[in-house]
This record gives sequence, structure tokens and C-alpha cells, in this order.
Amino acid sequence: MQSTEIRYFLVVANTGSLSAASKQLFVAVSAISRQIQRLEERIGAPLFERHARGMVLNDAGQILENHVRKSMMDMEHAIAEIQGLNAVRRTVIRMACTDGLAFDLLPQLFSQFRLNNPGVMFYLNVGTAVEVSEMIHNGEVELALQFSLAAERGVDILASFPAPVRMVMRPDHPLAESDVQLTDLHPYPLAMNEQGSTIRQLFDLSCRMSGIFLEPAVSCNRFSTLYDFMVQTPGAIAACSHFSIMYKARRDNLRVKPVNIEQLSQRTLQLQSPAGKRRPAALRQFIDFIRDELTRENENFIRDFRL
Repeated sequence: MQSTEIRYFLVVANTGSLSAASKQLFVAVSAISRQIQRLEERIGAPLFERHARGMVLNDAGQILENHVRKSMMDMEHAIAEIQGLNAVRRTVIRMACTDGLAFDLLPQLFSQFRLNNPGVMFYLNVGTAVEVSEMIHNGEVELALQFSLAAERGVDILASFPAPVRMVMRPDHPLAESDVQLTDLHPYPLAMNEQGSTIRQLFDLSCRMSGIFLEPAVSCNRFSTLYDFMVQTPGAIAACSHFSIMYKARRDNLRVKPVNIEQLSQRTLQLQSPAGKRRPAALRQFIDFIRDELTRENENFIRDFRL
């Protein structure tokens, strides 16, 4: 349902050049170039910065691309409702999250939800906190689940849970049965997120305010790497939210310890959606499910691990 101009514009924006777009569309370069020029004349502004190696969207082009993609998503929702597909049959829920939440929590939630709703499919985009925020603000996804240090503006917060930093270790760890303070961590290999992540910001701030220097043995932007290092390394400790190991902690018989420092308790886990967007039936049902499941499992986890 797109005009030829818009369709060619999106392909050039995605591929970065007229020649690459030509190969994808099976249309001559000259024809694509004419359509782009007509679109720019109609809008009254250039949409690309043209370089020898290709074409890059300028500010006007990025604005148009964002609006076109939002319109495409709205059109998909409208078609689904007209055809009656919003009654939780075959539909796709597009979601974004930060890495730790893709490790254990969301795969479990997707699996559980699909037991009763096998027609619902999920498209999950995993990114940094900045990337996830951009995706939800731009309307590229319908839901986002991420840790946040403050209330996110410009989105609807559908649920929010305290997500303090926890110390996770094997059951044979020397600190497994003890209360844990930052000073207790010195002798042990630490596995932590890379600098710039919310958890690392809080941890480094807590160390500075306590006059303690702790250097991770492993720093990585993939939580699966940190988790495997902790499980396989005697004495290792991983710093994370309990939401990142909501189900695996029990299966692997781990110990999860709080550190009673105010700075380590400033994060929340937020379930977000684009502000003011109409939500189809399948999406509304999944929102209710994930909100109820997180509430129940969070309470159970805090009780069972004595947090």
C-alpha cells in the first residue's frame, strides 16, 4: 500500500546506495534515482547526504523514515483488526529489551504465554539501554522491557518493579551462607557488565562512595558470558538483577545475596510501550500476562531467596 516513491526511499535508506537498492528491487538505478528526486521535490527538501560510496539519510530523511515506519505499523494493526486477527490468533508482537533480560526471563515468558496462545509469535530486538529507548520512542516495537535509573519520559510505563543489584554465586562459594558487604568481594573474581551500563554505573558509584576499589575479572556486554564464567569458576561472583536469573537461579541451585547499599537499589525494571498507541487484543493479553507473571515470580523469588 506504499507509493513507489516511498518504497524506493525505504530500500535506499536500508541499503545505503542506489546500486544496492537496484539489485534488491530489480529496478534500474536511473528509475530509482528519478523516484527519489520526485519525492524530494514534493517534500521540498533533500532526504539524503550523497557520497561517493553511497547515500545516508540526513535529518529530514530520518524524520520521514520514522513517520513512514510508524504509519506502516499502524497500518498492520488496522489490517489485523479488520480481518479479525486481533482476537489472539496469528499475530506478531514486536519487543525490545536489554541483554540481561533476553538471557533467561523473556524466553521463559514467551514459552509460557504461547502454551495457551500458540498463534502468537514474538520478534525480539536486543540492544543497549540507549538503543531500546530509541526503538520504543520511535515506535519500532510495541513493548520494551529494560532497567532504568529514572522514570522514562514519552512512553507509557505499564509496570515497574524495584531491581536492586544482587550478588550471584555457586552454592559452594565461601560467602554462600553469609551476609555480603562490598569489602567481602575483594578476594573473589567478579563478573560484571561493561562500563556505561546501569548496573555498572551503580556499582562503581557505590565503590567510590565507600572508598573501595574493585576491578572485575571479566567485563562483558553479554550476560550469558558473565553467567557461564560465574558458574564455571570457583569463587566467582556475578553482579546482576534477580530478574535476569529469575528461573535459572533455582535450576542451577545458585545463591543470590543482597548488598545493603542505597546506591545499588536505585534501578527499576520497566515494562514500556509507545505513548498513546492503540493496543490490539493479543498485545493487551500479553501485557496482562507479563505483568501478573512478574509480580508473582518476583514475590516468590524474594521470599525463597530471603531477599
